[in-house]
This record gives sequence, structure tokens and C-alpha cells, in this order.
Amino acid sequence: MAKLIPAAERVVRARALIQKARDLPVPTEGGKYNLHYMAQVKDYLRQARELVKLIPLMVGIADETKEAAKQVMIEAKQANKEILH
Repeated sequence: MAKLIPAAERVVRARALIQKARDLPVPTEGGKYNLHYMAQVKDYLRQARELVKLIPLMVGIADETKEAAKQVMIEAKQANKEILH
């Protein structure tokens, strides 16, 4: 059975994934339009969004954690624009 991850830990892991997407080196061949690079970035950002997407809907979670989860969703969207556009 899968291990449950606390909401606060999910936010931390999601931010780490966003940072990992930003830290990916841009390949010399194709630059930021290299399909493999784009796929890696989008996968990291997707994983980050998946980790926190349900936190704002959960009952019994602190309001600070819910706000942090919403902020992570915004950060993922901004990272996508900054990295790939």
C-alpha cells in the first residue's frame, strides 16, 4: 500500500520539483525548444501540480498549508512560462 504524505511535506516536495525544473541545463542542441528538455520540464511541473492539487479541497488541513498549495500552483504556472516561453 502506498505511504500517505502529509500536506506540508507535499508542498515542500512540489517546490523542490519546480526548482528541479528550473535547474535543468538547457541543451546546446535545440536550446529550450529541444523536445526532450521540454518534456522533462513539463513532467516535473506536472508532478508538482499533482502533489498539491487536492490540498485546498481537503478538510482538516491548516489554512496556511492550503494557501501554500495554491501558491505552488501559481509558481508552477509561472515557472512554465519562464522556462519554456
